[in-house]
Amino acid sequence: MSVSRPDPATTVAPNEDRAQRAIQSVEVGGRLLLVLGERSAPMTLKDLAEAAGLPASRAHPYLVSFGRLGLVAQDPGTGRYALGPAALQLGLACLRQLDPLKVASPIAEALAERIDQTVALAVWANFGPTVVRIIESTQPVHVNMRVGTVMDLEKTATGQVFAAFLPARKLVQLAAGPLGGQGGALLPGAVGMPDEERAAALEEVRQRGLARAVGQPIPGVNAFSAPVFDHAGDVELVLTALGPAVNFPSAWNSPIARAVGDAARSISERLGWRA
Repeated sequence: MSVSRPDPATTVAPNEDRAQRAIQSVEVGGRLLLVLGERSAPMTLKDLAEAAGLPASRAHPYLVSFGRLGLVAQDPGTGRYALGPAALQLGLACLRQLDPLKVASPIAEALAERIDQTVALAVWANFGPTVVRIIESTQPVHVNMRVGTVMDLEKTATGQVFAAFLPARKLVQLAAGPLGGQGGALLPGAVGMPDEERAAALEEVRQRGLARAVGQPIPGVNAFSAPVFDHAGDVELVLTALGPAVNFPSAWNSPIARAVGDAARSISERLGWRA
């Protein structure tokens, strides 16, 4: 009497819900695609297989199949492998379907719960940095901020991040746009700190990947802001956490500062950004 054996390609753990049944061979082959997606140059079979944790003899059949689907392309001259045209189309389709605010919201909500501080998401709009989502903490902050609030480019942490990472042409467009003369006051050389001091402050924001506001523009309220980048490295959103100074430490290496930076990087990665 023959005894049927489970197919190793579809084996699941005994306690695993059948609704979560997975195809092991797809996951194994997928590791090759993930490695190719992480590397900036074509790879030899040996290096690719090693990076994916597979023997070359096992990796090769997967690459042949992926090649037939257009997911992988092999250079006929060097024999090296890279992602193929079908992988490009899949990536572009994914980018078209991404809604940055939808991607960012659950991470921002988790951040607010983790640090128990108010968290806000802002985008660049016609009038400048504009709040589009606020997640309140259990300890409300008494500030005049709501959805639609436009943040000052120089005095707020949110505005500083946009000023540090946006192309200069967008700042110039703001000055010439609906804010008229007021917009010009937000640009370097108009009012506020001298050009050299402001340039140094914005460079610090770029180096740290964070901006902070300590007791300004609202006395007794601190904030940290971090940029969220898209696949092209452009600022898509700014993530900000703010709260009463009494329990919102302003040190750059504070747990809140690190949490804000980590959350922003997580959103950026889901939008296709690579450091």
